[in-house]
Amino acid sequence: MDEQENSVSTTLSSNKRPSMSPSLQIPAPKKRVVLGEISNSTNDVVSTQNSAPKKPKSSLKKKKKKKTTKREGEALKTELVVRSVDPHKSDHSSSIYRHLLSLEMDMNKRSSPSYMGRVQNDISPNMRGILVDWLVEVAEEYQLVTDTLFLTVSYIDRYLSSYAISRNKLQLLGVACMLVASKYEEICPPRVEDFCYITDNTYIMEEVLEMERDVLKFLNFDTGPPTTKNFLRILTRAALENSKSSKTQLEFLSCYLVELSLLDYSCVQFLPSVVAASAIFLSRFMIQPEVHPWVRNNAMD
Repeated sequence: MDEQENSVSTTLSSNKRPSMSPSLQIPAPKKRVVLGEISNSTNDVVSTQNSAPKKPKSSLKKKKKKKTTKREGEALKTELVVRSVDPHKSDHSSSIYRHLLSLEMDMNKRSSPSYMGRVQNDISPNMRGILVDWLVEVAEEYQLVTDTLFLTVSYIDRYLSSYAISRNKLQLLGVACMLVASKYEEICPPRVEDFCYITDNTYIMEEVLEMERDVLKFLNFDTGPPTTKNFLRILTRAALENSKSSKTQLEFLSCYLVELSLLDYSCVQFLPSVVAASAIFLSRFMIQPEVHPWVRNNAMD
């Protein structure tokens, strides 16, 4: 028995990761372009080469294949939310919708539509677009749900509406907001070290954590405002009730449109419900131009 235990112990110890030889301890340096270079002039247009960051590399080991894919998980989540507001399956659909509308009207949960000119003096709408475009790639790299991305952009716009920051801190604000949003939405959010890595270690852990504290303090720890994605789920269901168009086609096209709105600073002036309704309207018109894109739904009054 002792011999068996000793053999098992020897086997386990032999399977441990071997220590690297001195000649292999220092890997060859790698140049990673994490974020597109931000122009020094707020009026300059960033070139395509600079504004298209390379695919960020993750230091995480590949996770085991999940039973459900990311897209299937989002579809399941969408279905659960839709069922909760279906007028045929719930008596509280209109009250839920009205509650979301009242939340988005709260000025404390809204960003200023003119903060770039009124508050910020070192960043431009173009720089914001570069940051959001890069955050989309970060979300894809770490397989985050789209709700996390929408919350992240909401935090960024609200924070920039009140505090002026320099351009060299803009990326730090972006990763800190995504860290907060991922903790709210994700089952297994990325670690602080992962966000440091994804910035090519431009910021250390202490800086990210300090910015996270500032964002949470500014939000008063109210991290769940209604986003365009929340309204899109409800309005998609309403649009599909008396429509002959493909459910998948309408959902994908409307999601694509609202994600495009994240990049455009001019869309900050519109309420999330308005952006979602506009995406549904345009999607239905593009799919069936001969049919009126919108009908009145008394269930949502």
